[in-house]
Amino acid sequence: MTNPYVLHGFNPSPYSIKMRALMRYRRIPFVWKQTGSPRDVAVAAGLPPVIPVLAFPDGRVMNDSTPLAWALEREHPGERSVIPEDPWLAFLSDLLEDFGDEWLTKMMFHYRWYYAADRAFAQVWIISSRDPVMKEPARGEAMKFFNDRQVGRMALVGCTEENRPVIEDSYRFVLDTLDRHVRQVPFLFGSRPSLADFGFYGQLQILAADPTPMTEMRERAPDVFCWLLRLDDASGVDGEWMDPAAPLPETLVALLRHCGDTYLPFLAANARALQEGKETFSLEILGRRYSQGPFRYQAKCYDALRKKYAALPLPARDRIEPVLRATGCLPYLV
Repeated sequence: MTNPYVLHGFNPSPYSIKMRALMRYRRIPFVWKQTGSPRDVAVAAGLPPVIPVLAFPDGRVMNDSTPLAWALEREHPGERSVIPEDPWLAFLSDLLEDFGDEWLTKMMFHYRWYYAADRAFAQVWIISSRDPVMKEPARGEAMKFFNDRQVGRMALVGCTEENRPVIEDSYRFVLDTLDRHVRQVPFLFGSRPSLADFGFYGQLQILAADPTPMTEMRERAPDVFCWLLRLDDASGVDGEWMDPAAPLPETLVALLRHCGDTYLPFLAANARALQEGKETFSLEILGRRYSQGPFRYQAKCYDALRKKYAALPLPARDRIEPVLRATGCLPYLV
């Protein structure tokens, strides 16, 4: 291919490796550009400093993993799509992808910057990914600068000591449930990966590399660890979507229920706080108080989910409503 896609990202970025794995699965030719600063590429293109950044063969430049995934669906329709064909399964995939991108990321950020061993490893991984031969003292200064900046942002994204039990309990629940699931079904919605799989993959693959969550994953959910290795390059996977008329696997229902217990109430509280002009908000999640400042991006995610649900065709609504009601998700989507 004369002008392939160029994906600007780097290995310690969950959203970068999410898109890399998705493009590998879809067999879309691309160049993985992982040195330098992908954020600078975004800013130079007049975009927000969000990674990964994808340069299209025709010269267009876009960023942000979920819009990128949908853009590739438009560019390559029917070519190993990651969107289930049945609209009600497609909506569940969208919901769980968003849960992965915006809730599991709290686990990734918490473990990376809370525990000393993880902070030490992250500094090396991130700085060496940007410049593998950076010399001292610049290397040490860059590592300290990045560590201090990220640790200083922990409260901003809800990764506080108060919230630690909620975040860590949620991580263990996801590990336990997903471990049972992938021993029965290869991917979340059948024997081929969906967009939701890649949303989970991006965050969990980082958690599988950072020392503390990696140890817990290998001991608690070894099949999840192996599932991540398979999903990293699933270009050889040929599978089918699950039967949309069949009952959902119990493990998938459990993940949806956990979404209804954690992420969706968080989104609703975040949206209310923004509407009311509050600087912080609190709610009960998993029997504990969870508090943080509101985030505008997550309000956009919530609005997008509600609009997607409202746009479902009537037969899909009839099929999905009992599932969403039983898992506690429905009140947050209507």
